[in-house]
Amino acid sequence: MAAELQEAMRRSTMFTVLLHHATATKAGMNVTDAQCVNALAMDGPQTPGRLARLMGITTGGAITAVIDRLEKAGYVRRTRDPDDRRRVIVELVEENAGQFTAYFEPMSRAFRERLANCTDEQVAFLLDWFRGNNASMPQVIAETRKLP
Repeated sequence: MAAELQEAMRRSTMFTVLLHHATATKAGMNVTDAQCVNALAMDGPQTPGRLARLMGITTGGAITAVIDRLEKAGYVRRTRDPDDRRRVIVELVEENAGQFTAYFEPMSRAFRERLANCTDEQVAFLLDWFRGNNASMPQVIAETRKLP
């Protein structure tokens, strides 16, 4: 069963990547840009450096290009850090980001339908599983990026 679970997770990951490509394309973005919007929606305003590290891109030109595209599209704005005026903070433009998040509604609906058939104990197990999995993923990603 462990091998079947691993295969099911692999397939789920594949479908997640394909979903993110589809939603990004519908929004006129690439996947990296879309994931920056996603990160800002989940975690709030961030520095360009933090976004760059999360996305695995350079803190110079690459993240600047991402932020430039997102700002031009109206998804983000740059502001100055009130505690350190030299630092830039990237924040989501909520009213425009809603256009992007609407593309996730079919997934959200399917998720709610699946959860409707679960007991509270099953949902608690799944929540614990995903919290643990999410906690381990930054290290897994870091290890993967170091592979030859």
